[in-house]
Amino acid sequence: MTEVLKEALLAPDRRATVIKDIEQLIDAEVAEKNGVGGMAVKSGYAVVKKMNSTFVSEAVDSMLDRFVDSVEPFYAQHQASGEGSFADHLVANSSDVADALLGVTDDRAENSRRESVKKAYARLRPQAKKHVEDALPRLGDLIERHMSAVQSG
Repeated sequence: MTEVLKEALLAPDRRATVIKDIEQLIDAEVAEKNGVGGMAVKSGYAVVKKMNSTFVSEAVDSMLDRFVDSVEPFYAQHQASGEGSFADHLVANSSDVADALLGVTDDRAENSRRESVKKAYARLRPQAKKHVEDALPRLGDLIERHMSAVQSG
């Protein structure tokens, strides 16, 4: 299988922009959360960003290769089908896509040497799949934007 996303999104001249765009996607998703659960997500996210303003971008950078690997098969399916937008394809396969993406963060948390990270992740993980599924339209749009830029450039 051709690794189209890997070649485009992880290219040295594009990687920093992809990371910045993903951080903005995360910021936007967190900002839209509401209710008691949303308040918890917002406050936790604010604490993390206040403690270390580069934490999110560093975390995205460290996991980006694996995130791209996990999305690549869905992109190949979408390309083969030739139907709709990639965002629509991700939403139509939201459970599988979320599981694939969360597999990356599950591994990262499991292999952390810091118990505080493991405990915090364990508290947030039960709601994570819904949050990831909610973010898939933006993620699909982000990927399509980058793929269009690569193809036209």
